[in-house]
Amino acid sequence: MLPVIVIFAPTACGKTALAREIFGKSSLSYFKGMGEVVSADSQAVYKGLDIGTAKPSAEEREDIPHHCIDIADPRVQFGVGEWLEEADRACREIASHKKFPIVTGGSGFYIRSFLLGLPSTPESDPEIRRQIKERLAQKGAYALYQELKECDLESAKKIRVHDSYRVCRALEVFYSSGKALSSYAVPDKLRSCYDFCIIVLTRSREDLYSRINARVDSMFDQGLCEEISGLYSQGIGSDAPGMKAIGYGEFFDPSLGIDPAKMDFSTIAKNSDCIRSLKEKIKMDSRRYAKRQYTFMRGIPNALSFDMEDRKSIEQEILRFCRSRMESL
Repeated sequence: MLPVIVIFAPTACGKTALAREIFGKSSLSYFKGMGEVVSADSQAVYKGLDIGTAKPSAEEREDIPHHCIDIADPRVQFGVGEWLEEADRACREIASHKKFPIVTGGSGFYIRSFLLGLPSTPESDPEIRRQIKERLAQKGAYALYQELKECDLESAKKIRVHDSYRVCRALEVFYSSGKALSSYAVPDKLRSCYDFCIIVLTRSREDLYSRINARVDSMFDQGLCEEISGLYSQGIGSDAPGMKAIGYGEFFDPSLGIDPAKMDFSTIAKNSDCIRSLKEKIKMDSRRYAKRQYTFMRGIPNALSFDMEDRKSIEQEILRFCRSRMESL
């Protein structure tokens, strides 16, 4: 089995810094240069979405290589199935160089899918998918979400209203099989192809929310408005899958009084009321998202939970695993 380190924590918890401390080229650890990161971030896969997804900087990527970042066009849907294939490929490639793959991110569903695998659901039906997409275009995301609540309430509870890809997929499964997506058995055993070291990092709610708020403020300072303006000028608008991400979708939220078709982003950037509303909405969405991600880690076999402040215990567990698996590489 291929040894893999899996580190889950919501955004702003310090996952990249932890990986660098142990495996980065600048590390003082015995294992420096002996690990590479496989990003488990559902939005960092998209090219051009840099600031809003808090992608690691060029310096960080130079210190420790990252995989599964910038691999998809934001106009093209790239779901968990595609990501899982890429993550598996990246892990095999990293191991072939006698290094440890470090799968880390804040997308709980992606981490869980990597650990347990995906449920066996029906193959995609092109005709049913086409019909659902037509209804999406005609009626909008909210109407289809309500439709999903009527036929598969359990799935609807786990999907955001405007996550049109997952809403459409759940409806497609229902109409092609007559069974709710939530009725398909989710694997409850770890995948046998890997030897896992599973770390779940926590912070106090007060600390986590404070860090999230500070990160959002920093994103605007780094030029989030200008980044979205550049994407929009390339024809990447609110209908693009990548622009559904937190930090991007809020710029197209009519409840905030923003209409990019009538107001360019340079105007938005100069409007203090707009910026204040955007910041608060992104902070709120990010906090809710972070809280929700921990639910995906419940019941994971052999997962170890650590407070992020207990760096010594976290590093000791990872180092113990690496020392005992050196011969497996």
